[in-house]
Amino acid sequence: MTTACTLASPLGTLLLVSSAGKLTQLSWGANTSHLQTAQQSRDPVLRQAAEELNAYFAGDKTSFKISIEPVGTVFQRAVWKALCALPYGQTISYGELASQVGNPQAARAVGGAVGANPIPIIIPCHRVLRAENRLGGFSGGLTIKRQLLKLENIRWRENA
Repeated sequence: MTTACTLASPLGTLLLVSSAGKLTQLSWGANTSHLQTAQQSRDPVLRQAAEELNAYFAGDKTSFKISIEPVGTVFQRAVWKALCALPYGQTISYGELASQVGNPQAARAVGGAVGANPIPIIIPCHRVLRAENRLGGFSGGLTIKRQLLKLENIRWRENA
């Protein structure tokens, strides 16, 4: 059974979705007015996700324990798994990530997988920067990416 709820965060309202005991989606900007808040949810996965995200935003948590099940291709899942291993406060370039997943020529494909990440923040795609530590895109927008990088004390270069 799929369940969903909202979470008020410093980044705006987040939509959390779970299925079969795992978190499957985290997104921004959806019409969520009809959903319960995470505090009202009876789903233990959604409540745990909300607790962990709140602790992360408060600066009290640097890693997540929530069980996740991102839906994607084999390649996308390999990229997301590599991102989950990237420690808090550290970054990686698209090219470095491509090398890590065994295809150093696939930086553009890695960028596509990063952009398709269904569980941002928990799968930390905000930590992926362009070459020379330059800011790249983000599904939640560059303002939110900057906020997440600041939260983790990560320095980056703005694009010229």
